[in-house]
Amino acid sequence: MLKFAFLSLRKVEDINRKCFSSIFGGRFAKSNSVKGMKNLLKLGSVALGLVLVLSSCGKKESSDVTGWNFNDTKWGGYEKNLDYEGQETGPNLVLVQGGTFVMGFTEQDVTYDWDNSPRRVTVSSFYIDETEISNHNYREYLYWVNRVFGESYPEVYLNGLPDTLVWRDELSFNEPLVETYFRHPSYDDYPVVGVSWVQANEFCKWRTDRVNESILIKRGVLNPNMEQKDEDNFNTKAYLVGQYQGDVRKNLRDLQTGGERPVRFEDGILLPEYRLPTEAEWEYAALALLGLQENEKDELYTDRRIYPWNGTSTRYQKRDRYQGYIQANFKRGRGDYMGVAGRLNDNACPTAPVRAYLPNDFGLYNMAGNVNEWVQDLYRPLTTTDLVDADNHDMNPFRGNKFQHLELDEDGRPVEKDSLGRLRYRYVEDEEAADRENYKVGQPFNFLDGDQQSEAFYDYGRHTLISDQARVFKGGSWADRAYWLSPGTRRFKDETKGDRSIGFRCAMIRMGAPTGNEEESGHFFKTKRSSRRR
Repeated sequence: MLKFAFLSLRKVEDINRKCFSSIFGGRFAKSNSVKGMKNLLKLGSVALGLVLVLSSCGKKESSDVTGWNFNDTKWGGYEKNLDYEGQETGPNLVLVQGGTFVMGFTEQDVTYDWDNSPRRVTVSSFYIDETEISNHNYREYLYWVNRVFGESYPEVYLNGLPDTLVWRDELSFNEPLVETYFRHPSYDDYPVVGVSWVQANEFCKWRTDRVNESILIKRGVLNPNMEQKDEDNFNTKAYLVGQYQGDVRKNLRDLQTGGERPVRFEDGILLPEYRLPTEAEWEYAALALLGLQENEKDELYTDRRIYPWNGTSTRYQKRDRYQGYIQANFKRGRGDYMGVAGRLNDNACPTAPVRAYLPNDFGLYNMAGNVNEWVQDLYRPLTTTDLVDADNHDMNPFRGNKFQHLELDEDGRPVEKDSLGRLRYRYVEDEEAADRENYKVGQPFNFLDGDQQSEAFYDYGRHTLISDQARVFKGGSWADRAYWLSPGTRRFKDETKGDRSIGFRCAMIRMGAPTGNEEESGHFFKTKRSSRRR
């Protein structure tokens, strides 16, 4: 926009000298008043520079469908962010470039469950945590919850506490871990365990709000407010609909009224929600097949992967000082969790720090071993065979949808937020979805596998442990054999239960170009455009 302002003073002086010479003829150049000429040239340079800058600043981008100016109060004040540079990468997140891959088993199904048959799917680009959530990450969450809700709603804090009793065992001396693992600084950077699927989702909601609040503080929109209590706390959605104001430092300029306004989602400043990754996203990120692309000019991978690294061994294969090292924290065999003294094979018992071992080709740590990880999906054994290509089920496959709508008043505005400062939602009824073409029920979590149409019935507690609360976890852990390190394996557990071998990491959607902010979506061919007839 200010490109003309960066012309060097000498270039501008040359332009002015030629202009003055043409106006006054050769007499001006022959003048004895050299000092006066230089001063005049400098004044002319400054004037010309100001004219160029002001003229460039005065340019307005207009709509290509109406011709109306953007960001102009005189033209109604419709705003378009002309300086938007793309989605900001949230703390600890890594961009995973999406693509197509064969999801499912990559080795023999030794359990004969046949619950993850290979099939080709596509996963959109997304962000995922570089590491598992650590003990000190989770304690930070509990600290905030206790500070804001502890007096009026102590149950919110109590419901968030991890189950440290998961370390207890009838015939093992693990009692010290009950007291030390979660709270002692020795384990600060170790993965949190004993957190249920429900608790992990609550952490994701909290993290979304704290990250967005931090963004607004660092941009000078809000002041830090340590007096937040109960419903009067920053919630991203409540802020966007005007049900939270906070301690405002300086709002954005409102081009419609000429005054000020809070940040809108359309400004591109706030981030979307943190959440658990879907099973397809997690498996895709763990395999990191990007590292098997031999040449960037083709679309071929040289091989498949059993683990998040190359080869069929769990040991490091390259001939350097790390050759022979175990590449993940897992149980090698009966009674062998760490190897022999003097040469510990994985050098960890039970868990290891979240940045231990080599990251995979996406830069993600411990996508195999250390702790299993919750994913968003509801467990059903037949999900892999239910995908219908004509209905686009093979793009971002996911089982677990429970569609929701905001609760609105008679004027169409969101009703008052709840006692924790969150907007109120309701589940979509089947009657509302009956006339839709793309979905027919409001809660299709058991679609084609547990509903009336499928004629499948899971008699929980009598013939199966599968229920509507069974959630998938993946990745293998310090307590598992190497078989479970393969990203294609899957198990399930009740969403309200924690485990000493299960942790989690968060994910986020990617908005815009799939490869990042440096490029745009699609291909732009630099060809000569035909002139338009006027």
